[in-house]
Amino acid sequence: MTFAVPDSVRPLRDAVHAFVIERIEPAEDVLHRGGAEAQAALRELQKEAKREGLWALGHPEELGGGGLPFLDYVYVNEVQGRSEFGQLALGTFTLQDSLMLHEFAGPEQRERFLRPLVRAEIWPSFAMTEPQVSSSDPTQLRTSAVLDGDEWVINGHKWFTTGANRAAYTTVMCRTEPDAPPRLAFSMILVPTDTPGYTIVRDTPVLGLDGGHCEVLYQDVRVPAGNLLGPRGQGFVIAQRRLGPGRIFHCMRWLGQAQRAFDLMCRRLHDRSAFGRPLADKQLMRRHVFDSYTEIQSARLLTLHAARAIDRGEQARVEIGAVKVAGARMLHNVIDRAIQVYGAAGLTPDTPLDRMYRHARAGRIYDGPDEVHIDTVGRRILGEYAAGGNWEFGLR
Repeated sequence: MTFAVPDSVRPLRDAVHAFVIERIEPAEDVLHRGGAEAQAALRELQKEAKREGLWALGHPEELGGGGLPFLDYVYVNEVQGRSEFGQLALGTFTLQDSLMLHEFAGPEQRERFLRPLVRAEIWPSFAMTEPQVSSSDPTQLRTSAVLDGDEWVINGHKWFTTGANRAAYTTVMCRTEPDAPPRLAFSMILVPTDTPGYTIVRDTPVLGLDGGHCEVLYQDVRVPAGNLLGPRGQGFVIAQRRLGPGRIFHCMRWLGQAQRAFDLMCRRLHDRSAFGRPLADKQLMRRHVFDSYTEIQSARLLTLHAARAIDRGEQARVEIGAVKVAGARMLHNVIDRAIQVYGAAGLTPDTPLDRMYRHARAGRIYDGPDEVHIDTVGRRILGEYAAGGNWEFGLR
């Protein structure tokens, strides 16, 4: 296994890289402002991506996507991730939800939700987290769904339902089996966002960013019984099948963000002088380069290792948990050093670093806080030794 991009993937990766740098990054100011101008700019970028064969590259071919193997997608996603708008412009922002529906949705659900999702005609959203309970223990979730005739009646309170303010539907984790063991007590139900009783309370600001992380009330929300996604009581199984790949998708994009911050930092070190010499001549500044290089390379190898395991059909829970923690820390640290090199300018919107920094801090919490992944990885590895085995890195 090598860090280098395989020759078979290189042309596609180069095309995506050029698209992000030459078209998406220059449009970021407009896209950040929101409104009609931003929507028009995003639609135009999406049309260009489709025309150039860069659309939805990680989606299965049978859904209208590019059908890239999982490991190949790492190399593309890491350059797409340079911009927070990369996955929106290139049609991969629906990938987690598309894969979930592709595996568990029935024929009617596929036609109503899945196919328009891949074409970016509608937006998805996913509701699991609740404000009243610790999401690190999802068995505490309180939102309930009761079958009343041929309808589910949903009551509860969710938040951090990303994209609910523009989504056509939300996949809601509900307690449907109150007498079952905790891990078999929940189901997933598809709820159109225009359903009576579905109320968006607010777009929750996150570290000063308005990112569509919505708080939503469910008050006697009624949807057809056929909106159940997968079997009853299998909510945790479906959630894990969605969140597992989703975590490594985050890590892929973080590599692109880290690369962008690293580029900015290194160029600043050459362009800026102090006390008569370029900052690049200062030993302490070179330490920032060294530390960032080693962290990026380490996280990249961990990401590729986890992706290879998934490509082989493994669950890769240790690998995904490890890279989720290491990748989030790496991203935060690299951006932090880049801001330090820029000084006061790094704290302003004059560079993308201030937004990148705030987004990076959230990475240590969403899709499972660091502490949960650290504990899980440690427990699984120690379990190998408790069973009389070991964890031989050269064979893993």
